[in-house]
Amino acid sequence: MPNTRLLRTHLLRILTWLVPACAPAASQAAILGHMTPPPPLSEARIAALPPDQRAPWQAYLAHSHALAAADRAALAAERGTGTAPPDPADDHGGGAGMPLDRPAAWYASAQARHVADVIASFQTPAGGWGKNVDRRGPLRLPGQHWVPGGKHFIGTIDNNATTTELRFLARVQAQAPGAPGQAWRDAFLKGVRYLLDAQYPNGGFPQVYPLEGGYHDAITFNDDALVDVVELLAAAARREGDYGFVPPPVAGQARDAIDRALRLILASQVVAGGVRTAWGQQVDVLTLAPVGARNFEPVSLVSQESAALLLYLMTLHEPSPQVVAAVHAGAGWLGQAALRDIAWTATPEGGRQRVASPGAGPIWARYYRIGPPAAIQPIFGDRDRSIHDDVNELSLERRNGYAWYGTRPAQALAVYADWARRHPLPAPAAPR
Repeated sequence: MPNTRLLRTHLLRILTWLVPACAPAASQAAILGHMTPPPPLSEARIAALPPDQRAPWQAYLAHSHALAAADRAALAAERGTGTAPPDPADDHGGGAGMPLDRPAAWYASAQARHVADVIASFQTPAGGWGKNVDRRGPLRLPGQHWVPGGKHFIGTIDNNATTTELRFLARVQAQAPGAPGQAWRDAFLKGVRYLLDAQYPNGGFPQVYPLEGGYHDAITFNDDALVDVVELLAAAARREGDYGFVPPPVAGQARDAIDRALRLILASQVVAGGVRTAWGQQVDVLTLAPVGARNFEPVSLVSQESAALLLYLMTLHEPSPQVVAAVHAGAGWLGQAALRDIAWTATPEGGRQRVASPGAGPIWARYYRIGPPAAIQPIFGDRDRSIHDDVNELSLERRNGYAWYGTRPAQALAVYADWARRHPLPAPAAPR
């Protein structure tokens, strides 16, 4: 029988964010430290692993290098000694021209088919896609780079890249059975193989693949990148609807990849002071410890991506005891990280600022210092890698240019309130 008293006590503790709380006490702003860029995956780091752990990582790194070399060779062969066409135009919106919410019949239109042809033309030899390209434009020209701006970020899962292209191709091919849709199905399956190749031996996914180096090698929860990949693979594994054409062996590989990713999610939940808390925005590829990314993205616990991971875990059918424990702990951390009586808003003084606003909230900072729930503290990063305890101390450009606060955890906690009733924490074992 569920321990209803324990569940009731736990829910009351988790949902304290519903009760107005005092704003954080005013204190003198301070620089807490500076962000250190994370190390990439390298042969030297792999060599430092225990001998029985090295082989899969060595094989992964060698395959990544081979795919990167093949990409470069293919581009060089297309260009020959001629003049390279200009790079595609940069569209910072991401996902432009690939709507996923149209009626099924729209994906049979000439417009949708053109977009699918453009997508297929910009697929890299490795099988992925770059980001920030408007797919309504012209087909890729021979010798043209696959991404704006040259050599970097060729294949990526950042900004929903690759997964959006795959979802769009699935919708279009579903309206073109037989030979007319075969090229799009082939491009889709090549893209799924790309994602399977990109998965690390421990179940994580880098932001960029083949590996780019720097923080792009870190396992990326940022902007829901890993969750987005797992959900795409889950659709392929089910072989339903638009994904009914996926061959059973590929579906099986997708299921295996999802299982490994789930183990990675559970293993990377941060334990601080002996308590499970939340997740980092990125985690080190080998140690699974949270790492920083761009100069203003410090090592931290994150609220928005942790909420996304919890929402994903709560969709799992018959969750394991490990998943149940992870969700309860993560929701507990989110509940205690909620902030009230403050607002994040534009001010007459110029730029966005955190201001006192009695009765406002709940709202969550994006980043929190790593520590047990009792030591929760929002932190903020600036372009010079400095880490601050007060968002108002950041440069105007960074204050205005980043989502330092958000409300997405409220959605996760609302779902959790019902989920927890169906998946209570197990009662503690009776002492012997």
